[in-house]
Amino acid sequence: MNKVFERSKGLSDAHFTFCPGCTHGTIMRLIAEVMDELQIIEETIGVSPVGCAGFCQDFFTCDFVGAAHGRAQAVGTGIKRSLPDKMVFTYQGDGDIAAIGTQHAIHCAARGEKITSIMVNNAIYGMTGGQMAPTTLEGMKTSTSPFGRDPIDVGMPMDFPKIIANIPGAVYVASVSVDSPKNINKAKKAIKKAFQVQQAGLGFALVSILSTCPTNWGMSPIDSLQWLRENMLPVYELGELKETEEVKKL
Repeated sequence: MNKVFERSKGLSDAHFTFCPGCTHGTIMRLIAEVMDELQIIEETIGVSPVGCAGFCQDFFTCDFVGAAHGRAQAVGTGIKRSLPDKMVFTYQGDGDIAAIGTQHAIHCAARGEKITSIMVNNAIYGMTGGQMAPTTLEGMKTSTSPFGRDPIDVGMPMDFPKIIANIPGAVYVASVSVDSPKNINKAKKAIKKAFQVQQAGLGFALVSILSTCPTNWGMSPIDSLQWLRENMLPVYELGELKETEEVKKL
C-alpha cells in the first residue's frame, strides 16, 4: 500500500492539546511541512509568546526560545542579528502581536528585520479568558464586551496586516485563512513564500491567518468555521497584500 500522507518531520511526537476545532494545529502542521520541504528544520529557531500560541514549542522539532507577552519580534530580532545564518520565525496570536506587541511588530517591520512572523487571528484572547482583542469584530460579544464591541467606545477592528503592509521594511505581507481545504493550500503557499523571503535576505515577512476559537466563541467546531466565513472573511481581506518586485522573482 502506498503511503499518501505522513506526519511531518517538523512536528514532534507530542499530541496537540488545543481545544476541539481549534485550527492552531492545522497552522502548525503547515509550518512544519514548509520547514521540511525547504530542508530548514535543523537551522530554524522559533520564538513562542504567551497564550495558546505559546504552546507551539512543544510541537515542533526545531529549536525554540520563549518570549514575554508581546515581545516575540524583539527576541526574534536579537536571535537573527546574533545568528544571521539561522532561520527565525515568531508564532503569535492576534492579541500578542497586535496589542501588547504592536510597537515591536511595527518597528521590526520598519527596520526590515529579516525574520518571518506568523499571526494567528481568531478575533479574541483565547487562553486568558476570551477577552476582547484589537481584532474583535464590531458587535462581537466577549468576556470584556458582553454587549458586543462598540466602535464608539473602543474603535473598529484592527486589520493588522494592512498596517504592516504600509511599512517599507515589510517586503511580503499575506492574509490567509484555514477554514477550507482550498484556503489551507493557499495558506501553506503564503507561509512557504514568507520563509523563502527570509532565505533570500529580502526583509520582514508577515503572514496573518484567520483561525477559529470554538471554546471562547461558544460554538461547535463546524459552526465556528461557518461563523468565520460569514463574519471574518468580509472584514479581513484575503490575499497577498504586499509583494515587492524582489519577492515576485522568488
